[in-house]
Amino acid sequence: MSGHSKWSQIKRQKGAADANKSKVWGKLAKRIAVESKKAGGDVALPGLRTIIETAKKENMPKDSIERAVAKGIAKDAAALEAITYETYGPGGCAIVIEALTDSRNRTAQEIKHLLSENGLSLASQGSALWAFEKTAEGYAPKSTIQLSPEDDEKLIHIMEKIDAYDDVQEVYTNAG
Repeated sequence: MSGHSKWSQIKRQKGAADANKSKVWGKLAKRIAVESKKAGGDVALPGLRTIIETAKKENMPKDSIERAVAKGIAKDAAALEAITYETYGPGGCAIVIEALTDSRNRTAQEIKHLLSENGLSLASQGSALWAFEKTAEGYAPKSTIQLSPEDDEKLIHIMEKIDAYDDVQEVYTNAG
């Protein structure tokens, strides 16, 4: 009964949970750094305060938050910029991808590659955004499209692949 000890099970579960936390915290740290740069490090400004509150809800350590704020106002801070990509997925559902990157060209090529592996391609600016309205949390669909079970399965697979990419912050769809 090799590999069936309680410690093996705990180690495997903790490893998976820690990997998910690390991924979420990494994305939040990037967003905090960008907002910190915009706010000049002033944590009282609404944009930065909102993201810090989100990080606290995700149980991000205080020192990690402070490091991300400091990184945003540092003289040698890389210029992170927010980019929005649009595409259409299975069944004609609109997909909006928000990314934060220090290399616009690298991220664009990697997003194009991820999409092409799944039979999709980037759409022109504004071609999918019409289906969404901007909210404080991101994008909310104005109307939804019902997908067949096969298309829904494909969409879930595609969204997981896109979300796994480090520079991608959020992925939105209008699938119902």
